[in-house]
Amino acid sequence: MDNKAFLVLANGLVFEGKSFGAQKCAVGETVFATGMTGYLETLTDPSYFGQIITQTFPLVGNYGIIEDDFESAKIHARAYIVRSWCESPSNFRGEKNLDEFLKANGIPGLYGIDTRRLTKILREAGVMNGMIICGESDEAKSALTALENPNEKEKLLQKIKSYKIENAVQSVSLDCTKIEKSAEKVFAESAAYRAVPIRTDGTKINDAQEAMRGGKGKKVVLWDFGAKGNIRRELLKRGLEVETVECGATAEKILAMNPDGIMLSNGPGDPAENSQIINEIKKLSESGKPIFGICLGHQMLALARGAKTTKLKYGHRGANQPVKQLSTGRVYISSQNHGYAVDNESLPRGANLSFVNTNDGTCEGIEYTDIPAFSVQFHPEASGGPLDTNFLFDEFVARINKK
Repeated sequence: MDNKAFLVLANGLVFEGKSFGAQKCAVGETVFATGMTGYLETLTDPSYFGQIITQTFPLVGNYGIIEDDFESAKIHARAYIVRSWCESPSNFRGEKNLDEFLKANGIPGLYGIDTRRLTKILREAGVMNGMIICGESDEAKSALTALENPNEKEKLLQKIKSYKIENAVQSVSLDCTKIEKSAEKVFAESAAYRAVPIRTDGTKINDAQEAMRGGKGKKVVLWDFGAKGNIRRELLKRGLEVETVECGATAEKILAMNPDGIMLSNGPGDPAENSQIINEIKKLSESGKPIFGICLGHQMLALARGAKTTKLKYGHRGANQPVKQLSTGRVYISSQNHGYAVDNESLPRGANLSFVNTNDGTCEGIEYTDIPAFSVQFHPEASGGPLDTNFLFDEFVARINKK
C-alpha cells in the first residue's frame, strides 16, 4: 500500500503520492467533485466516463461499499484521487473497502497528495488532462523515465494533451439496467432509510400507495444516455411503469411503445457531439408527448430546439450547488455533475429560463411553452442528496396526467 504513484497534469505539474486500487496507468480529463458524502454514487455515475475524479473532501470511504446504492453496475471513471481513504470502514451495510472496490473494477487510485492545491489549480487553469502513473508495467516505467528527461517529458505531455473522450454516450448506455429492481422492492428499500418521495413543501410521502397513486397505469420511456439508476428508482416510487431504451433508439421506436411520458437521462461528454440523437429528440419534441430532461438530456433537448451549449471552465460537480427557481425566487441546493451548459443567450422563442445557478448565472433549467417539456441541468434524483428538488418528478407525473 506504500507504492509510489504520480499524477502528471497536461501543464507539466507533477504530484507525488501513493497508489491504491488497481496498479496501472490511466490518462483522463482531471476534474474535482465537492461532495462531502456520496462517493459511491460519484464512482458509479456514468457521467464521469473518461475522467479522473478528485474528491475535495479529505477522507473518503468511511462507510465502505454498498451495492444497493450504486448508480450503475460499475465504475466509468478512469481513475480516482483522494487525500486519504478509510482502510477499515464502519457501516452495517458495507461489504468491502474502497481499495477492494477499485481493484475489482480495474481502476487506479492515488492518495496522499495535496488535493486542495490540485483543486485550486483546476479552478484557476480550468479542467485539463492528466495521467496517473503507478504499478510496475512497462508503461509506468517508461513514463517515470520520461519525467527525468525534458525532451521525453514533453513527448509524454503531448500524449496526455492528445487524450479525448470519445463515444462517451455509446460506451455507458444501458449499464444501469443491470441493477434494475421492481417498484415494490425499490420503495421498500427506500422507505427503510426515509429516501421516499418528497413533496414541494419538503414533507415526505412514506406510504407506498399514496406515493404511487399518480403514476399508476402510466408508462414512461427512459432514454438512457448513461442514466443514473436513481432516476429510474424515483419514477418507480411514483407508480410509473418504466421501459428503458438504448441511446441509439429512434423517435419512431420510442413512439411505437406508446409512452405517456419520455425521460431524457443524464450522460457523459460533449452534448453537441450527439447529432444523431439530437435529431431524434427533435422529432420526439414535436410528438406532443410530455418530456422531462436531466443533465445531458436537458442539454440535448435544448440543442434540438435550437439553443447552443458551451464548455465550462471547470464544470459543476458536487452536492452543494445553489440554483434559483425564477418563478418563485426560491433557492435550492442541488447535486450536479457536468462540464457543459446551455448558453442563456441562445434560447429560442418558446424556451424560457426556469432555474439559474446563483454562483455564475448559468442555465440550470428550461421551461418550454411551445411543447409539453421541461428540463433541468442539476440532479433532482440525487442520492445521497440533497433531495430539495425531488418534487420535480411529481411535476412530471402531474404533466403526464394533465396530458
